[in-house]
Amino acid sequence: MTWPALTYATWKHTGASLHMWAQIVGKFRLAQTPWVNHSWHATLYPDARGLTTGLIPGGVDVRFDLVDHRLEITATSGAQSGFDLEPMPVAQFDAAFKQALDHVGAPTDYHHFPNEVPDPMPFRDQTGPGHYNAEAAHAWWQAIAAMTPVFQQFRTGFLGKVSPVHLFWGSFDLAVTRFSGRPAPLHPGGFPALPDAVTQEAYSHEVSSAGFWAGGNGADDAMFYSYAYPVPDGFGAAPAGPEGAYYDTSLGEFLMPYRTVAEADDPAAVLLDFLLATYDAAASLGDWDPSLTCQMGLPRIPRPVSGP
Repeated sequence: MTWPALTYATWKHTGASLHMWAQIVGKFRLAQTPWVNHSWHATLYPDARGLTTGLIPGGVDVRFDLVDHRLEITATSGAQSGFDLEPMPVAQFDAAFKQALDHVGAPTDYHHFPNEVPDPMPFRDQTGPGHYNAEAAHAWWQAIAAMTPVFQQFRTGFLGKVSPVHLFWGSFDLAVTRFSGRPAPLHPGGFPALPDAVTQEAYSHEVSSAGFWAGGNGADDAMFYSYAYPVPDGFGAAPAGPEGAYYDTSLGEFLMPYRTVAEADDPAAVLLDFLLATYDAAASLGDWDPSLTCQMGLPRIPRPVSGP
């Protein structure tokens, strides 16, 4: 599996466009899908060509094809539509997406403001020049495709409630989250352009969450992260796993540079070490039930179950 070079400097303009475009597609899914705990109903998922909504109620799925660089809409009726991904204003993408939805008979009404960005402007009013570098977009997807199996493997080592491996379009990060099963203190909220009720529902129970984002928002470059809510005493001083991982006091999260992982002899092993070490810090210091963890899953071997 290829772990391509990624730098925020070469990604940030393409990333800014993809972030807004993903919000538009995500908001379409959000508008059609019954609420699932922790906003899991709104996310996107990595697949073999890019990112997909999966099948949305009403019989439509939407894919960012980051190999052929197209936005593709497929309906269960057999209708298909789409358009090329290229430099364009957010408003133009929004209009083209609505037209493509209408072509396959899907509704075109969804919330028209972005979330989790300062000073949000309606998509239709974002008429400034857009950016899209196909090589940068493809490299970012290749990185997502390389790391997703590691997050999926990590997910198998937990018997409690655990999220899918999915991409949140608000913060534009890939994430997987484990839950202790205990209620958490009410989250104070305060994220830009995000209702506090959404944040408080997302953090209704204790979590240890890990993921990846490609830079910005307090990080100089592409980073893996891991955090806990609520933050247990001593969390920041706990071992972070592999060399190069550290605790960022301003963000309140453990970070591991993507570059360090990608350039390692065994990137998957280094990333898994980071995920396990930072989860262990959250779980041990937070007094989680140790029986929630288990041996990671193996292909074709059912997990053993002991009798009563």
